[in-house]
Parts: sequence; structure tokens; C-alpha cells
Amino acid sequence: MKTASVKAKGRTLQKWLVEALVKHLGLSPLDVESRPMSAAGEDIIMGNESRKRFPMSVECKNQEHVNVWKAYEQAEKNTPEGTEACVVIKRNRSKPLVVVDAEYFIKLFR
Repeated sequence: MKTASVKAKGRTLQKWLVEALVKHLGLSPLDVESRPMSAAGEDIIMGNESRKRFPMSVECKNQEHVNVWKAYEQAEKNTPEGTEACVVIKRNRSKPLVVVDAEYFIKLFR
């Protein structure tokens, strides 16, 4: 697959997530956006208000074969203090999945 196609797949997943956050969490579309491809840092850029409502640092991977451990490690490196690392993974003809730390996941239900 060409580099441009790979980046387009990643961008599609990032944009899908931004739209889902705006729609389902009521975030302002002016306060959350998809980071340009190949830029360092989090894949989803959030302003203060969005970060309060969704305290996650997101790494998106739209690939057929994802090294989940490596992707999560990348997400952790880009995670600002006070937020939790999260990886959104997707492959062709499958719905997106989210990978988070198990202890954090359990705490969500306290």
C-alpha cells in the first residue's frame, strides 16, 4: 500500500473519532480536531473544555495488523499529565476498538 493511502486510512479514523466525540459527548467541534498526519504527539488535539470531558490521550491505528503493545507504548509517550493513554484500532470491514489500561477501565465503573 502506498504511503499516501496509509496516511489517508489513518486520517479517516481520526476524523471518525472526532465526529463521534462531538456527536456523542457534545464536545465543541472548535475545541477538538484531528492532528495532521506525521505530526508528533497525540492524534486528537483537544482544548481545555474537551479535555475536561474526555481526559484521554488518543493514538489511532487504522491497519490490518497492529502491534497493540507498541501502539500503546506510543500513546503513553504522548500522554500529557492528568490524562489516560488510549489506542483506537481499526481494520477493514471491522468496527473500531479501544485499548486502555485494565485498571483504568475498571475504575470507570466505580
